[in-house]
Amino acid sequence: MYVIKRLLQLIPILLGITFLSFAMMHIAGSDAVVQKYDRAGIAVAAEVVAAERAQLGLDRPFLTQYIVWLGNLLHGNMGVSFMTGRDVFATFMDKLPATLLLTASSVLVTIAVSVPLGIAAAVRRNSPVDYVIRFFSFCGNSMPNFFLALVLLYLFAVQIPLFSVLSSGEGLEHLALPTATLAIAMSAKYLRQVRAAVLEEMGKDYVLGAKSRGIPFSWTLRCSILRASFGTILTLLALSIGSLLGGTAIVESIFMWDGVGKLAVDAIHGRDYPMIQAYVVWMAFIYVVVNLLTDIVYRIADPQIGWKEGRRR
Repeated sequence: MYVIKRLLQLIPILLGITFLSFAMMHIAGSDAVVQKYDRAGIAVAAEVVAAERAQLGLDRPFLTQYIVWLGNLLHGNMGVSFMTGRDVFATFMDKLPATLLLTASSVLVTIAVSVPLGIAAAVRRNSPVDYVIRFFSFCGNSMPNFFLALVLLYLFAVQIPLFSVLSSGEGLEHLALPTATLAIAMSAKYLRQVRAAVLEEMGKDYVLGAKSRGIPFSWTLRCSILRASFGTILTLLALSIGSLLGGTAIVESIFMWDGVGKLAVDAIHGRDYPMIQAYVVWMAFIYVVVNLLTDIVYRIADPQIGWKEGRRR
């Protein structure tokens, strides 16, 4: 019942997001047909442009275009790309595995770096280890993704040619730099939050009680503190997965990684409305589903959450 209720909440969210994105694209001006001929460097008569706009339905009022698009979406038809003429859904699914691969590798590296370093910084609070970890965390947080990507490209593809400049192929050598860019930025942010979550638990009475009874701190850390911090860590990972699946557009474009993020950037440049709308639906769907899965895991890990909500009702 809970899952069905959460899935039903997806409907108004999708309607609102798709309507707003559709409206913003029309407010932004420009035209998909004009953009296509400008990119190709071809000058055509106004009658040709008008005929092609009529064929794509761009000469209709805004609300009519949105209702037609929504009706087609409800019938499983996401339309045809204005730029390539290919089916939008098929094109999107072709690009999705690359983004899933980049997301999975980035999340794994982020977990491997941020969780142990965050715990180490909390356990050794105000020690040299803590200061060094916090310093690199501060540096990582201060650098935006695009700048970090350019620095890594310059160092490891130009000065020391360990990796190729373009990550458009398959294999570890193409995956390494985009993964490092995303993982460094996320690890810098999340290890501080892991540190804060562990420190908060370490200051609670049950930790002092365990220490006074002679229980080894390593046992308390492993069996009590980390378990209590699990909710915070799980939330961070869920948010990172959601943002990676939908928000890797800049990194994918810099490294020419052929995923849905780069596809969305190309679609925005070309005013490819059906493709942009597919990306927007994907973003909304991913965030709602990831949040839903996080809530379900919460309830499984801590059944008291559901019991407390039931008492409040």
